[in-house]
Amino acid sequence: MVEEKKKKIITPALGLTLAAIFILPLYIILTNSFKTQKGIFMNVMGLPFGEFFTLENYPEAFEQLDFIRSFFNSLFITVGSTLVIIIFASMAAWMLVRTKTKVSAFLFFLFAVAMLIPFQAVMLPLVNLMGRIGFLNPLGLIFMYLGLGSSLSIILYHGFIKNIPVELEEAAIIDGCNTFQIFWYIIFPLLKPITVTVSILNVMWIWNDFLLPQLVINRPEWQTIPLKMFYFFGQYSKKWHLALAGLVISMVPIVIFYIFAQKHIIKGITDGSIK
Repeated sequence: MVEEKKKKIITPALGLTLAAIFILPLYIILTNSFKTQKGIFMNVMGLPFGEFFTLENYPEAFEQLDFIRSFFNSLFITVGSTLVIIIFASMAAWMLVRTKTKVSAFLFFLFAVAMLIPFQAVMLPLVNLMGRIGFLNPLGLIFMYLGLGSSLSIILYHGFIKNIPVELEEAAIIDGCNTFQIFWYIIFPLLKPITVTVSILNVMWIWNDFLLPQLVINRPEWQTIPLKMFYFFGQYSKKWHLALAGLVISMVPIVIFYIFAQKHIIKGITDGSIK
């Protein structure tokens, strides 16, 4: 009885402590985004009251971020990259699963090993090569994201496709379907649960990525939201009040995306467990 009472006390207390640790950064961002620069330096943890409270941070950050243009730049790169990753990774994984040869096994091994290579080890040769062929632009950036994001996506698709009965494809062949029709009309619709997972992982990675766009994009009109955020931090001054407001603004689209995709994540997990 004593141990059960301890568990009833310790478990909720531990849960509340962990919740507070995770919520604390969000609290700091939100509260300080409504403070003046002086208010942040005076009391970081306090609520924005009195002379330290302001609503001007958000419109000023919105303007300095050139949010409409940078938002659509981020949207174009994120959606374009995610779509090409889904298309090519799903097709590659399907062929690797159905083609049971030493070559396909070796290629799958290469994709798995590629995940262990840090991006910093290849970024300079990659950017140098892309510069030589004129790919230092948004389309070139999408092409590079395809190469960098394919390994994990192929591995995820590979594990899911192995659970799809090959008899479905054999029945489609008997009905006269070609390879293209088998994949797009039979296999790809069955990949919806794992496709949602792959989409979420890549969207959140690409939307928040700073380093690769910083190396590739060299024109202001092409800059994404993370690149625009960098200009709040100068060599001699840091506009924390605007940076935090800009950070909240930049978080809103990805949070909305996650909320709408959440039910599909749960469905994907349950579907996968049933399989």
